[in-house]
Amino acid sequence: MKRATLYVVLGVVVVAVVGAVVWQPWLAREPEEETRATIVERGMLLVTVSASGSIKPEAQVSLSFDVPGRVAEVLVEVGDGVQAGDPLARLDSEQLALQVRQVAAALEAAQAQLALLKAGPRPEEIAAAEASLQAAQAQVSGAAANRDQLEGGASDAQIAAAEAQVASAVAQQKVAQDTHDMTMKCVTITMPDGKEREICPALGTPEEQARYGLHAADEALAAAQAQLDELLAGADADQVRAARASVWAASAQQDATQAQLDLALAGASEGQIAAAEAQVAQAQAALDMAELALERATLCAPFDGVVAAVNVTMGQMTGGGLPVIVLVDNSRFHVDVEVDEVDVAKLAEGQPLEITLDALPDVVLSGTVERIAPAAAGMAASVGSGVAAPGVVSYDMAIVLDATDAPVRAGMSANATVMVEELADVLLIPTWVVRINRHTGQTYVQHRVGEQTERVDVQLGVRGNGVVQVLGGLEEGDVVVLIQEEMLEVIMEEMR
Repeated sequence: MKRATLYVVLGVVVVAVVGAVVWQPWLAREPEEETRATIVERGMLLVTVSASGSIKPEAQVSLSFDVPGRVAEVLVEVGDGVQAGDPLARLDSEQLALQVRQVAAALEAAQAQLALLKAGPRPEEIAAAEASLQAAQAQVSGAAANRDQLEGGASDAQIAAAEAQVASAVAQQKVAQDTHDMTMKCVTITMPDGKEREICPALGTPEEQARYGLHAADEALAAAQAQLDELLAGADADQVRAARASVWAASAQQDATQAQLDLALAGASEGQIAAAEAQVAQAQAALDMAELALERATLCAPFDGVVAAVNVTMGQMTGGGLPVIVLVDNSRFHVDVEVDEVDVAKLAEGQPLEITLDALPDVVLSGTVERIAPAAAGMAASVGSGVAAPGVVSYDMAIVLDATDAPVRAGMSANATVMVEELADVLLIPTWVVRINRHTGQTYVQHRVGEQTERVDVQLGVRGNGVVQVLGGLEEGDVVVLIQEEMLEVIMEEMR
């Protein structure tokens, strides 16, 4: 509590000091009756609306590559003029070109597959399928015959034939045995010296041939006898099951071969063609994307303009989306300003206006109101949030400059003046003579009549160029003054 009291005391002291500083000069000088005076006159009043902004080009864009890569070429410099479509910079596109070739090959393969499906089977494919079916049918017939034989047993004719085969083999074996025995016979002869000697004339090659023939005859006899014994004994259960399984396998193979032939004759189904067409479309989309990526490896000007900035150098790595080159269209300039709600009703699209530039004080440019926003600035942000935007209500207005030879550049500060009304033969007084009662808001002036002055309330109209229209309270020829004493009262009132 003591500290709060101290603050109040200090505040009073500060106010007192300030009041003394302001009051002393007035006490030290002699009051003057008046410092300025003017006469109410009739004249013409130009009502204008002024706003400030900066010069902007018709269009400005920051260009960037869609994909990261190494910069292979930078083809422009700051200040260069370019035409729409001119190349500005290029990335190293070797890998992108390879991707284009790869997806192009995939597209060709998909198109070829689709063409084959739509064309149907070739004659040689049909012939091959039919040959495979005939072979499968032959296998089924052979397997079925073997099964039937095993299940029914050997016939009398088969047994008789086997017996005849055995008899023939026996006879052949007897002949082979006799032939071999003859090769083994030896004879004894008396030599001229009177000695006897045994000689076997068939030994050697004849005996070996006879022995091989006997072996072959023995094998043939054994095989014939085994076949006869098998026929006489009949087939066992395992052989029958194996024969039936062979029939089933051969039949399944025949059905599969028949299905392949039927598919070949019927051609591709609608579903197969649709799937192949989808693959072609997918491959085409991949090719379009690869070609687009390759195309965008070259940065081109989207419109005629001037290069305002170059942010890369050759050999530099750049990331996708980072600004590379800034391009401006300076064929036409405009100014974006904000207009107070009090003045916006006086303006309309198409109104002519004058523009002055801080950088070119001796140049007056002409222009036109191109567009006035239908809603107050900041209203879009407040809609939906339910909270009104605080502060002064204003409207965005776009002004387009007429063609000029003046050295106008983007970014220059600009002041726009729109003449909205011309009032002729109206009572006018300078704005400096008008005072406002801060409590009631009433405007008034000091009217001099003879040697005396009196306060007169006035009704004012529009103002402009340092003067204001008088609607009531004064007449033409009246003298109004600005009194120093009144100025002091205003200052003291403000201090209170």
